[in-house]
Amino acid sequence: VALSVDDGPNTTTTVQMLDVLKKHDVRASFFVIGKNINDERAKVMVRAHNEGLDIENHSRTHSAMPTLSADSIKSEIEFTSALVAKYVGERPQLFRPPYIALNKTMFDNIDLTFICGEGSNDWEDNVSADQRVEKILASAKDGLIYLLHDFEGNGKTVEAVDRIIPVLKERGFTFVTVRELMKQKNIKPQPGVIYTDVLNVSKWKE
Repeated sequence: VALSVDDGPNTTTTVQMLDVLKKHDVRASFFVIGKNINDERAKVMVRAHNEGLDIENHSRTHSAMPTLSADSIKSEIEFTSALVAKYVGERPQLFRPPYIALNKTMFDNIDLTFICGEGSNDWEDNVSADQRVEKILASAKDGLIYLLHDFEGNGKTVEAVDRIIPVLKERGFTFVTVRELMKQKNIKPQPGVIYTDVLNVSKWKE
């Protein structure tokens, strides 16, 4: 399985998430928002990269991209990819659409592999850490990508991740980045596809 984390980087919750991952010797994929990247927050991103985590693209502004023109879509992606490359020396390979909102124009103009993931409603503050743990554990299966969030103040997800890793390891699961998961399962990215469970893929249709 792959843990993937959206909406950073920041100097609070992202750091806490990195500490938990390091504690358990687990790698993950971080999908960053370009407007959140500045020199100070970039240090957190560099730390993640240096610890073997992947830095991926979650757009510049987290806008609903089907409302944007082709040029604006390209600009959203390039802004973030360029900043990631500037700070960590490597461009993103994967893209998570904000709100998982999709249209054909996005597929036509974004030259990255689209990733969704299995969520646990962890962006909603009224969902407790216990509920997040329960949902994450219940959905575990070979080839799954988890969709989590590390926006500032989302400590319940940090707690949930700290709790679920030992349980899933006991069940025989290993944790890899999304890139590693696709490579291990011999998945060659297809156009017009968004991946949640890499072993059971259906093409997106408008």
